[in-house]
Amino acid sequence: MAELVSRVSYLKGLAEGLGVDSSTKEGKMLLAICEVLEEFAREVERLDEAQEQLEQYVEDLDQDLESLEDEYYGELEDEDYTEVECPHCEETVYFPTETLRGEEKVELVCPRCGKTIYQDQEETEEGEESQD
Repeated sequence: MAELVSRVSYLKGLAEGLGVDSSTKEGKMLLAICEVLEEFAREVERLDEAQEQLEQYVEDLDQDLESLEDEYYGELEDEDYTEVECPHCEETVYFPTETLRGEEKVELVCPRCGKTIYQDQEETEEGEESQD
């Protein structure tokens, strides 16, 4: 962005070097345009600096959040998860694979809509009438 400011400064110097007279209508206009361009260039430079600061801040927040997630969810990362799409609300949900392979009867309920996604066959046959 410093290039933009220097280019506008060049234009102002060029106008002065060419002897643009501020007493004429055209001269007033050209000098006013140069002033406005300079203001724009400075503002763009300020916005660029603010954007860089925001990007650094977001990057720092992301690293802090990642650290907190590792601390909180660290032991869960070792587990294997199975992805299942709810046939009712089409939300993709994840269940521990170990739960699906266990000896116990399984009933998977969508955390979004609360409807049953999967039930073991034996339970389904017994409870078919009670389902929606």
